[in-house]
Amino acid sequence: MNDSLWLLSGTAASIGFIHTVIGPDHYLPFIMMGQAQRWSRLKTMWITFLCGIGHVLSSVVLGFAGIALGVALHRLELIESVRGEFAAWALITLGLLYMLWGVRVALKDKAHEHHHSHDDGTEHTHTHSHLLTSATHRRSHHRVMTTWALFTVFVLGPCEPLIPLLMFPAAQQSSFGIIVVSSVFGIVTIATMMGMVLVVSAGLHLLPMKSIERWTHALAGGIIACSGLAIQFLGL
Repeated sequence: MNDSLWLLSGTAASIGFIHTVIGPDHYLPFIMMGQAQRWSRLKTMWITFLCGIGHVLSSVVLGFAGIALGVALHRLELIESVRGEFAAWALITLGLLYMLWGVRVALKDKAHEHHHSHDDGTEHTHTHSHLLTSATHRRSHHRVMTTWALFTVFVLGPCEPLIPLLMFPAAQQSSFGIIVVSSVFGIVTIATMMGMVLVVSAGLHLLPMKSIERWTHALAGGIIACSGLAIQFLGL
């Protein structure tokens, strides 16, 4: 590798890290969905990894195709811009729908009291909610579809800096340069996504969440929608 390619690779690593950290859509949806749906740490990491792969590969494939076919950079940037708009609104829609469903679940699973009488004459009353029971014993079709929808949104969502700032300059070097730069960017992006999810999720487990437990689905949906709004209106 020559000096230019080393410089591009370092730039790719820096951009991959920074654009992931400042983009809440890269990790907040997984953190909140993991909390709401009680995913194990392994499952959360696995879903984050798969969505990250789809997210990066979609832009890599588009970039390779555009360069191979001689498509002008401004046309590829336009395609990525349209994809970004669509992905942002899709994330907003997904979040709002999931929030509404979460509110419905929370209202249906409002805690209530059970009164018990025993053979020895003693009686007691305890507070009970069906939220945990239903989550344990019933695979929700709605939740499965929400997970797949999240994956689809990430596949459609572009890595905006990849094609214009990295792939096109690397193409001036060689095809090998494109592969190296794209790989560095992808590895750093996915690793940063997983690192952010792991650290923030671990921190959330230390917080007292019991009082808002039945509202976690609604809260997750609201934060996912806010992530999409941040992309659309704040350019994050």
